[in-house]
Parts: sequence; C-alpha cells; structure tokens
Amino acid sequence: MSEVAQSWWWPYAMILVAGFLATECWRWFGVVAAGRLREDSLLFAWVRAVATALIAGIISRLILFPDGVLADVPVWLRIAAVIGGIIGYKVLNDRLMAGILSAEFVLIGGWMFVV
Repeated sequence: MSEVAQSWWWPYAMILVAGFLATECWRWFGVVAAGRLREDSLLFAWVRAVATALIAGIISRLILFPDGVLADVPVWLRIAAVIGGIIGYKVLNDRLMAGILSAEFVLIGGWMFVV
C-alpha cells in the first residue's frame, strides 16, 4: 500500500473531492441551462412536476410514517393539520406563510389537548 493511502487525511480528501465533483458539476450545469430555459417550456413544466411530486412524497411520509416526537401525535390530528393548512392558505389569498402557520396552529393546539 502506498504511503499516501496510509495517511490519516486520505479518506477525508477523497470524501471532499468525490462529494464536490458529484454535486458541483450539476450545479454549474443548472446555472448554464437555467439561462436558456423558457418558463413556458415543456422541460420546465416537467421539472416543476417532479419537484412538486418530491415535496408531496415527503409530506405524505411525514403524515403517514413519522419519526420522533411526531410519531406520538395521532394520525387524525396530522391530517387535520394538513387540512387546516390548506384552508388557511386559501382563505388568506394563497399566502404560503399563512398555510404553514395555520397548520402549525392546528397541530400544536390539538397536540396540547390530546397529550
């Protein structure tokens, strides 16, 4: 085995280089491609759909299969918080912060009464 491979810093250097190369090239590609992408293009609509699906998947996982303290909250209360967030979002003119705060209000308020 070579002397470099036995050094203490070698694994950290490889992680840094591999992590940098694996992500940085895609970031630069995104910067270059974003300048040429029209907002009404089919590719942009596909990217938006994929991003929306990923967020929906994450939210579904948090509601149905939560970890940590959220697992102690009953599923009906988690679903009620989502419904409260949607109502707050729509009632207050499609403001994202209103939806987030109303969902938190329902979740935390309901959790205080349940537990």
